[in-house]
Amino acid sequence: MLNIYNKLIAVLFIAAMLSPSLTKAQGINYQAITAKRSGATNPLSPDPLVNYSWPNPKATDDLQTYSLHSVSFKTNDAGFDMSKFKEDNLITVKGKGDIRFDFGRTNAGWLEFESDDLTDSIALSISEYNEPAIVNEGALHRFKTLAPVKHGNTYRLELNPELYEGVRFGWVHVLSHKKNWHIKNLRLICQIKPTNYKGSFACSDPELTRIWYTGAYTVKLNLLKSYFGAILMERSDRQSWTGDAYPSQAASMVAFGNYDFVKANLINTSGLDNGIASYSLYWVLSLIDYVNYSGDTEFGEKYIENACEKLDKAYQNYGKSPRLGFYGWDERLGAGFENPDNPETENAYSMLSIRSWAEFGRLMKQIGRADLAEKYTGYAQAKINEERNQNSWLTTFGLHASADAVNTGLTNFHEDSVFYQLNYTDRVNRVSYSPFNEYFIIGALAKMQRYDDALSSVKDVWGGQLRYGGTTFFEVYRPSWNQILANNDAPVNNQCGYTSLTHPWSAGVVKWLSEEVLGIKPLEPGFSVFRILPHLGSRLTSVKGVTPTVHGLICVDFNLRSGINRFTIPTGAIAKSVAIPLAGTISSVSLNGRLILHTGMSRKNIEIKDRYLNLYEVTPGKYECRIIYKSVNNQTLTKEVAWKYAINKITQDSLTGGQWIKRYGKDGYMLFNYFNSGKHLQKLPTCISAIGLRHEANVLHTIATPGNYLLTDTAGFAHHLGAITTRDPKACLQTMTLDIKVTDSNVHQIALYLLDWDSKDRRSAIEVFDLKTLNLLAPVQLVKNYQKGKYMVFNYSGSIRIRINQITGKNAALSGVFFDPVL
Repeated sequence: MLNIYNKLIAVLFIAAMLSPSLTKAQGINYQAITAKRSGATNPLSPDPLVNYSWPNPKATDDLQTYSLHSVSFKTNDAGFDMSKFKEDNLITVKGKGDIRFDFGRTNAGWLEFESDDLTDSIALSISEYNEPAIVNEGALHRFKTLAPVKHGNTYRLELNPELYEGVRFGWVHVLSHKKNWHIKNLRLICQIKPTNYKGSFACSDPELTRIWYTGAYTVKLNLLKSYFGAILMERSDRQSWTGDAYPSQAASMVAFGNYDFVKANLINTSGLDNGIASYSLYWVLSLIDYVNYSGDTEFGEKYIENACEKLDKAYQNYGKSPRLGFYGWDERLGAGFENPDNPETENAYSMLSIRSWAEFGRLMKQIGRADLAEKYTGYAQAKINEERNQNSWLTTFGLHASADAVNTGLTNFHEDSVFYQLNYTDRVNRVSYSPFNEYFIIGALAKMQRYDDALSSVKDVWGGQLRYGGTTFFEVYRPSWNQILANNDAPVNNQCGYTSLTHPWSAGVVKWLSEEVLGIKPLEPGFSVFRILPHLGSRLTSVKGVTPTVHGLICVDFNLRSGINRFTIPTGAIAKSVAIPLAGTISSVSLNGRLILHTGMSRKNIEIKDRYLNLYEVTPGKYECRIIYKSVNNQTLTKEVAWKYAINKITQDSLTGGQWIKRYGKDGYMLFNYFNSGKHLQKLPTCISAIGLRHEANVLHTIATPGNYLLTDTAGFAHHLGAITTRDPKACLQTMTLDIKVTDSNVHQIALYLLDWDSKDRRSAIEVFDLKTLNLLAPVQLVKNYQKGKYMVFNYSGSIRIRINQITGKNAALSGVFFDPVL
């Protein structure tokens, strides 16, 4: 157990003993799951209930519970006899200490155990990562550590009235010891909304299969009694977020076919936008998704007026720089709430508006509202033409705006090519900070027919989270985290606050894999007409899966290597086209044992085109298509784009400490709060016009501390050191920025001096961006163990932004910046 928690636990224990329970006495009888095991466990799914089915789950069902036991434990203390834990779930407590339990996956649950002889003082902790969790102020309990509440012989951790948190790890802390006692049946009680997996996905790359099931599980954990949740950890924002629900609901319909619950959530959020302009449009897109998947055109017609109000407001605001409120956590999108109203987000919002008008217009045409179809498709075409006529969008739109432009479906091949070359060939910067926004980027790559790039980004973003140790998908993520953090370490906190590791807005990839790789997509509401067009890229050789519809299951099982391809079309639906990917030159094709094509033969409704065998107007039934090849193409793998950072050499100096004068600062320096709070000692190089600070708190150290804790001043005397810090624990202020504005294009050296002067176990992450483009210039850097001071040193050119983020400890702290010529 980390020392930082010892005093905290004792304080929390005392406070809890003096306070009433968070919940009224309610007994300890939980409503157990009514699901039954219905098949083999899927090893690529993190869901312990993936092979369980409920008889008839409905939107009105209440939550049910099941219990999990840990898969492993860790303790360095001799005060625990664990010899009977594996067999009997029994621990004998013989002294003080801590035990950490790993439940193998993140769950929506709470920790409890039984004891009939407990006499010691104890506390329990939970977390999504491998340290007891801490979140921002505003949460009922910032520190997810508390003395348990006793119910008979059961001791339960109660951190909020709803009990559940995001839990993968749990701890028992024994704070004092009088005599031996026993922990029995330690378990996690997990809640779940009755929900069956009706959809499925598998392919020749197991990681992509894991991604599909992990995304589905992320959504499933956040299905609450009456609405789609947006986060598991209680950090004061556990509510329904309308825009977050757009990819969550899309993934839910693909994986679970729970249309009634999606419908209920659309009703609940129909009047909400959470103060965010784009979220109204995401609600419209969710309505369109729902009608297309469920076929419930009556519901769509009922909400036409609501949707039109949202779309008309977007039209009125078009080009007028409306207040957006938020567009994403990525630096290029204004870093969340820091600067959301900027050219890139305004352009992205304009393109989202065009997309929403175009898609709503198509839906109106399908349900017989020609007037509204003409109105909104007219809006979309007129505004996209305006952009073309201005003749600047191709070069001014960044990654996110160009993705939203391509996703309108109205860009042409030339426009797509320019956007691609400018924004999507850099593997580092085609990744958005949030998987929510990355969903739209892989959508654009698919529309541009860049499937290898899209699959590469899927593996970088969502696959990277799995390699980090994730069993659910995160609120934000950078692939370079994996180079500085061990599996399941505490993540980087930032402008989103304390990072959530179970955030269902990240699950849009589930729908993308089913529609783009498996290839099943509706063309008319309810899949009455649909198409099957899988995109395997250059690396996949097979894909298999199911998409649920109101007509039944659409099933696909295509295999390039064997040439055996099966698919099922349910009664009431028509496949406008079924495109079977080809591995080479065909010798013959049989369908359900009947020869339908061989060399030199042509047949109606069959066409070989673009490396597919295309079958048209396929009626309901089960089909097996066997392809025999005359010759098989050699598999040509697209070369993976390398990770390239503009700044690729960064060093850390832990030896110099406060004796900086002969080592750093030859061209200039900035010592924070050197004179007084808010009064810095500053001597800037001639090439730097200004240093802008944002979101920092000022700290003036008034207590003398020996050795490396002091900076030597320019006269050679030790000087009390000041610092700027992040403003923890305020929400979304686990970060601060320095904008360094440079007037030349030469290469310079910079050194950041970080000091954990009061030994608060600070771990910090440093990001460096180009100040003009806000593209990431370097992999994220970890600075830890800086009680005696550390310098982070690198070369740069041009103006840059440095973002300093808290990971653990009281806050992140920076004491000085030093400028030097390049050696």
